[in-house]
Amino acid sequence: MTLPLSPTARTSLGRSPHRAVSERAQLHAFLADGLVAHVGVVVGEGAAAHPVVLPTAYAVDPEGPDEGGTLYLHGSVAARWLRAAVGATICVTVTEVDGVVTARSAFHHSMNYRSAVVIGAAREVLDADERGRALDAIVDHLVPGRAATLRPSTRKELAATIVLAVPLAEASMKARAGGPVDDPEDVAAGTWGGHLPVRRVWDAPVPDADAHGAAPADVRARVGLTPA
Repeated sequence: MTLPLSPTARTSLGRSPHRAVSERAQLHAFLADGLVAHVGVVVGEGAAAHPVVLPTAYAVDPEGPDEGGTLYLHGSVAARWLRAAVGATICVTVTEVDGVVTARSAFHHSMNYRSAVVIGAAREVLDADERGRALDAIVDHLVPGRAATLRPSTRKELAATIVLAVPLAEASMKARAGGPVDDPEDVAAGTWGGHLPVRRVWDAPVPDADAHGAAPADVRARVGLTPA
């Protein structure tokens, strides 16, 4: 049975429930489209404990081993926030801004957006096969097909990297689209209202000084160019 998108009170929407996305497939599609996740975790102990929210690359496996599928994160073993996340309940958010809503009053200005929240206990991925799949998935999330073109990671590189997995079971998603929701008297006053669409644009690849030949097919495809 497919899990509902908001199975607990922690991820059920309290405000603007009409903007909730109810289909888990839409969550998967959005997470596949996003590029940056922000991870919230508490670091430190006792009176020194405090929350931090940090941006990171990620990948999602809807068929992963965790309940509801798996969201993968990675980073340096020296990163304090990643070590603090192991076994702890963390919050991962992904947001894409699709437009700025220009209303007829300051109160009704807004943004068009897609936003997901995932809450769950992070586990360290220790199985070598799962670690390999997760690291390849994170690379391929940034540039699809890239991982297969790269040399294998060295033992030193793998030892310096920690991989975390977060279940996708406890998640929610909201989305807003369209123009402002203005008060009738503000519309009647004649002030202009509308929205300013925002979209992500990829520019042509820029080779570094030591690059040889044209950009490969995976890189060109990522930015929407035809094969060289």
